[in-house]
Amino acid sequence: MTRKISLLLVTIMMMLVAAACGTTSTNSGSNNAAGGSSTPTTPAPEAAKAPTELTFKHQLGETKVKTNPKKVVVFDYGILDSLDKLGLDSVVTAVPQSNLPPYLAKYKDAKFKNAGTLQEPAFEKINEMSPDLIIISGRQQGHYAELSKIAPTVFMGIDNKKYMETFTENMERLGQIFGKEAAVKEELAKINASIKKVKDTAAASGKNALVTLVSGGKVTAYGTGSRFGIIHDVLGITPVEKNIEVSTHGQTISFEFIVEKNPDYLFVVDRETAVGESKTTAKQIIENELVKKTNAFKNGKIVYLDANYWYLSGGGLVSVAAMVQEIEKGFK
Repeated sequence: MTRKISLLLVTIMMMLVAAACGTTSTNSGSNNAAGGSSTPTTPAPEAAKAPTELTFKHQLGETKVKTNPKKVVVFDYGILDSLDKLGLDSVVTAVPQSNLPPYLAKYKDAKFKNAGTLQEPAFEKINEMSPDLIIISGRQQGHYAELSKIAPTVFMGIDNKKYMETFTENMERLGQIFGKEAAVKEELAKINASIKKVKDTAAASGKNALVTLVSGGKVTAYGTGSRFGIIHDVLGITPVEKNIEVSTHGQTISFEFIVEKNPDYLFVVDRETAVGESKTTAKQIIENELVKKTNAFKNGKIVYLDANYWYLSGGGLVSVAAMVQEIEKGFK
């Protein structure tokens, strides 16, 4: 009998201990949500996320990049205007300052260092900066190997034959590097909506266009797949001539060529104004007695594009949006 009582007491004690443990567990969790009297435990602050490493394959190779770099040297003005648009100006350490477009003039400030020129990086100065990341595009691609010795270097140029694909990829990569994926997605959606509007207008108009660059008193033409081919390939405006040579500097043409093709619209980029070498304006050169015979001139459809976007930058969240808006405004 005594033994049975002892076993009963041991069993009761074990049940009480188990009940106590269960009460403690409940009070620290769901019981508090139901109005329990115990004070909830304050969660420990979340630890800052350590940088992760991303690997990007690009036109010039493969580069490993750590996220959230603090010191970035930027050689492409389109990438620079994208970082600025995303509120990331604080990570910009250096840029080529000699040909900055006016809309990026803030980067001439002394708190930003000069990285050289668009064609010639200041290698020693950049090395002294100990950057976390260097971003380049077409004008610097010949220096990729040497810059890569200083810091991880990523090529973010635009493939003119796949303009929107490479532009979108570059922007998404910036989003991944700096944790700005949502902001990039939002900006791209706005740009794509604007593009659709222009494409719809172009399709309904039945009009054609010739895209030209004026430099040193000479005129060159650009067609599909060229540096200004976005007008035809992305925005859907019919080229007046389908067989224009695709080259960096465009196909040299005469004023007689313009008259012969007789475009409905004539888009003009003034290179000399963009690089500060202007002696005469593109308007003075283009609007001569021959070109005045064209439909473009007669109907007031010669559109002078902002060379700061079209020639110096391009490929950025700000510049591409502005370029599309210029065409939308001019193609009416």
